Amino acid sequence: MIEQVTIQASTAYPLEGILTLPDTKTEKVPAVVFVHGSGPADKDETIGANKLFRDFADGLAKKGIASLRYDKRTYTYGKQIIQEFGGSLTVEEEIIHDVLFASRMLKTDPRIDANRVFMIGHSQGGMLAPRIDAEGGDFAGLVILAGTFRTLEEVIIDQNEDVLKQLDESQYEMASQQVQELKDKFNSMVSMSEETAKQTLLIGSVYAWYLKEMKQQPIKEFLIKTHKPLLVLQGDKDVQVSIEKDFNQYQQILEDHDNATCKLYPGLNHMFMKAMYGTIVRVLEEYNIPQTLDNSVLEDVAKWIMSI
Repeated sequence: MIEQVTIQASTAYPLEGILTLPDTKTEKVPAVVFVHGSGPADKDETIGANKLFRDFADGLAKKGIASLRYDKRTYTYGKQIIQEFGGSLTVEEEIIHDVLFASRMLKTDPRIDANRVFMIGHSQGGMLAPRIDAEGGDFAGLVILAGTFRTLEEVIIDQNEDVLKQLDESQYEMASQQVQELKDKFNSMVSMSEETAKQTLLIGSVYAWYLKEMKQQPIKEFLIKTHKPLLVLQGDKDVQVSIEKDFNQYQQILEDHDNATCKLYPGLNHMFMKAMYGTIVRVLEEYNIPQTLDNSVLEDVAKWIMSI
């Protein structure tokens, strides 16, 4: 059963959303809030021809789990947000405030078990999950899909360096210079004051303060402090995050966590779908091939939620 809902209805930034409920349940059900990756994204988290959040929502409903997904604020109000916040924009205004509202919305729905509301964060959403929970999400557990607790700039540089390795000589020199310029920009951010960072564009429409503020709130510290149940998942053909630098680091830091599970899926990409090419230079081409969420991932997430 699907209901059209509005997140933050009484504010300047109302967001269209979908509440998906199991068809046959009469008792209160567990529920999840979906949190997008970086950049503007719709409620389904449409990337190319694929819709990760829609696939999850439909599959979880069949397992007796409700879900809430909604358009990201920058997807609906990108120009207005740039005009209002400019260089002072952080993940608080872009992502976190809306997640906290969505969590409260689910917990006050009489059909939802308020003690069993979970977060599923993908990519940057997974990265931020421990911070969001600590800031008031108070979720029953966190599912981190293809996340990282490295800084966003570290991930961006790694992705660009992976591209360099796959270029021929005619392309390499110019691209290498561009990557070095990007590194220099990121390095310059370290010594910037908050005021300067809010006035300095780094890449595209991203100001230095957006990255600097995240760096001042290390995800690793939130992860270490949480005692919530955690499920950390990644595909072994994911070219946007790393097994060595991300998945293995989650395993290491969570080895003494009483209720954390980490699982790596063979052959799956960043969208938890079959990797067709497995190279970063063809990643957009890969995402334009229509696929659906791998069923083993859906099954594992559903079983994990129902076990808590």
